[in-house]
Amino acid sequence: MKRIILASHNTGKVTEFKQMLADYEVEVLSLVDVNYLEEIEETGTTFIENARIKAEAIAKMYPDAIVVADDSGLAVNVLDGAPGVYSARYAGMDANADTNIDKLLSELNGVSTDNRNARFVCVLVVMYQNQEYVAQGTCEGQILTKRRGIGGFGYDPIFYLPQFNKTMAELAKDEKNAISHRGAAFKELLPILEGML
Repeated sequence: MKRIILASHNTGKVTEFKQMLADYEVEVLSLVDVNYLEEIEETGTTFIENARIKAEAIAKMYPDAIVVADDSGLAVNVLDGAPGVYSARYAGMDANADTNIDKLLSELNGVSTDNRNARFVCVLVVMYQNQEYVAQGTCEGQILTKRRGIGGFGYDPIFYLPQFNKTMAELAKDEKNAISHRGAAFKELLPILEGML
C-alpha cells in the first residue's frame, strides 16, 4: 500500500484529506503520524512558496512516499487580500482560530455586507520521485459579523456561502469537501494522484 504523507500537523486538514482519499488503497499520514513534531518555518510570501517549502522538507526525509503539502488561507478583498499567507497566525505567533477570528471581525467592524467579500485559497504541492505537481482551488464567500455553526475549523464559522445560506461551519463534511477550496484543489490533483497510486 502506498503512503501519502500530508505535510501538516493540522488535524482538520488531515481529516479532510483522509475523507477525500477514502475510496483509494492508500495510507494517509500526518506529520504527527510520522513523529515529525517540529514546525516547518513558512518563509514564503505566497501560498505556493509556503506549500513548496513544506513539501521539499518532508520529501527529503521520506523519498519513497508521496508528499502532499497544502498552504491555504483566507483573502478578504477590502483588506487587500489579508490575512492571506498569514491566516494561521493573523493574531500573532500564539494565535488560534478564535483569536484570529476576533482580530478579523475587529478589522472589518463597520464594513458593510456588500464589502465583505472574501475567498478561501488552497495550493497543493505534491512531490514524488523528484517530480513536483501543483494544484490550486478557491471558494468564494462573505465574512459575517459573528460566528455561526460548530463544524469545520479555522475561519469556517464566519465564512458565509450565499448559495447555501450557511457558513462553512454549518455544512456537512461531504458538502464542504464538494465545494471547498481544498476540495477544488484536490479535484484538480486527483488525476495526478491516481497515476501515482
